[in-house]
Amino acid sequence: MNVVRASHAGFCMGVALALHKLDTIVEARPGERVATLGEIIHNPQVLEDYARKGVRCLRSVAEAEADMSVLIRAHGIPRDVEAELRRRCARVEDATCPRVKNAQLAIAEATASGRELLLYGEAEHPEVRGLISYAAGRSRIFSSLAELDELLKGTPPEGKAVVLAAQTTQDRLIFDEMHRRLVERLGSSLVVLDTICDATRERQEEAGEVAARVQAMVVAGGKSSGNTRRLAELARMRGVPTVLVETAAELNAADFSGVRTVGLTAGASTPRYIIDEVEERLRSME
Repeated sequence: MNVVRASHAGFCMGVALALHKLDTIVEARPGERVATLGEIIHNPQVLEDYARKGVRCLRSVAEAEADMSVLIRAHGIPRDVEAELRRRCARVEDATCPRVKNAQLAIAEATASGRELLLYGEAEHPEVRGLISYAAGRSRIFSSLAELDELLKGTPPEGKAVVLAAQTTQDRLIFDEMHRRLVERLGSSLVVLDTICDATRERQEEAGEVAARVQAMVVAGGKSSGNTRRLAELARMRGVPTVLVETAAELNAADFSGVRTVGLTAGASTPRYIIDEVEERLRSME
């Protein structure tokens, strides 16, 4: 089978930096207890590899101990959690993605006077929990245009001073439409923060371009990864049968019966070796 592989697939800059920082700590501090607060990235194979190296994944700040070296994950953490972590541990390293950190600081600045934050994102995602912790005023989260419309219909934003921002891995086109609808409602009083990452935009645009040229799509990456799931959703929206897999072993030849050309892309937390293995398996299918 022919495979059209997206050129923007796999680790983004923020993920690569976070993993490099963790690798450096593990190598430089042999024998020390090293941990991450939360999953360093959303990829189970990467997490299993670090677990084999002795890196613990702390589920809460209460598990942190004074003699640990603890790394803040790429998604970032809430401000109060970070403050508590630094009180508990002498060695804390921050591996928050630079784009996420910029979004946190932009939200803090834009809401410093008490403006309400409207955030486009997944309420339970760790990045979102971190972002809203930087808002000085009220914050509300919505994950779709329908949810935004309900918010505006039911309980409109208080006053006129409102800030619109997004989780860094959200859909740019949907965010632009949200921006348009809020301008209609609030006019020039709306403050819009450009917090969607360029790497996200590149991957989403290319996924759409590849989907238009193939009979089926495969997205490789962790199923708990928001940006990976959105790539699959985007391909499906273009009417292309799409499969999301974490490893090549999950591919089922029956899903590609009659398919001669398949597209392949991957989330921003997917290692290159997994993408290579998925591509090799697809090419071996008759």
